[in-house]
Amino acid sequence: MTAVEAPGRVARPGAAPEAAPRAPAVVGRNLTKAYGLSARQAARALGRPDPEKAVADEGGFLAAHDVSFSIRRGEMFVVMGLSGSGKSTVLRMVNLLNEPTAGRLEIEGEDITQVSEARLRELRNQKIGMVFQHFSLFPHRTVRDNAAYGLKVRGVAKAERRERADAALHRVGLGDRGDKYPHELSGGMRQRVGLARALAVDPPILLMDEPFSALDPLIRRDMQDLLLQLQAEDARTTVFVTHDLNEAMRIGDQIMVMRQGRVVQCAPGPEIVAHPADGYVSEFVADVDRARVLTAHDLLRPALLTLPVREDPGTALRRLGENEATGAFVIDRDERLLGVATDGRLLEAVRRGDPDLARAIGQEYHAVEPGTVVGDFMHLAGRQVVPVTVVDEQGRLTGVVPRAAILSSLSHVREAGR
Repeated sequence: MTAVEAPGRVARPGAAPEAAPRAPAVVGRNLTKAYGLSARQAARALGRPDPEKAVADEGGFLAAHDVSFSIRRGEMFVVMGLSGSGKSTVLRMVNLLNEPTAGRLEIEGEDITQVSEARLRELRNQKIGMVFQHFSLFPHRTVRDNAAYGLKVRGVAKAERRERADAALHRVGLGDRGDKYPHELSGGMRQRVGLARALAVDPPILLMDEPFSALDPLIRRDMQDLLLQLQAEDARTTVFVTHDLNEAMRIGDQIMVMRQGRVVQCAPGPEIVAHPADGYVSEFVADVDRARVLTAHDLLRPALLTLPVREDPGTALRRLGENEATGAFVIDRDERLLGVATDGRLLEAVRRGDPDLARAIGQEYHAVEPGTVVGDFMHLAGRQVVPVTVVDEQGRLTGVVPRAAILSSLSHVREAGR
């Protein structure tokens, strides 16, 4: 495999916190798809110990087998694998463009494999949008009319269609191209029109089948940036298929890795990098630049020593000695980080007779947020008396990233790449 650089994921808020747990947006339960067989043949083949061989013996092809997953509302769920892994088959089972041979597919708790044709059309029309790899634009329609097509199918009035299509085009950076035709646009612009068409109908669930794979690298990255921006604004439940690990790591909240129709691993990107499920996944991630994937949160350790600001310098100095430390974090009663007290400043405070730590606090620490990728702060490790410091949005001490933890996480790359 060639080296893959996996850029740090763009920090973005998820769905708004909910008062009580709710059902996932999409759940697949033991989904299987066999092509080329009758229902009776498929049932007979799938009941055998080696279903893949049995399906082939019957003259069919097992594209996906026993695939299960759960996608939270507002999650960017990436399905990835090499060609023939079954990823697009799984995506198209989510809206029943591929009807499962076996298993259940639930949309907000409703098993859509059991609904009527009328109900299925309603679900596709109201709840699920799709963006295809090859744009699928109507060449004889304007950009605006292409963006409005889904609304036209829904029976939305012309004036409202135009307004919503123009708003969607504006969101994808094509607000001034509504009167153009697809042949007048670049490939990246045409894909933006496809995305605008999906956004115009505002579906709760968006399916994206390798939408950026036909674009050159720079345009592809721009489209990833746009998708992340839109996701941050909308928190839309999105299922995104790709064969590109770089892309999966950059945009995915969860990544489901597939091989030969089966799920190999499903986890957040950093977990897959740090703990690959088997040799197949290890090969995928062996050359990933972990410094651009792992974050401070992934390497977080508890701070070994903290000092309450109300503590007297003498006691604080004794605690440093007992812990063989030369400095410690000072926090207030709300656990907000005030700074660092070193042994030298504590000794001076004791000699002056200072009653508390206020005058012994310095700022000899490097603070990062939990989502900061390791590559952005690894050069700071070991330069202060305390490790790289992780604080939350309220300025509270979350933990530390010791230099040893950074070196250990990065050394695995060199070992895996041998």
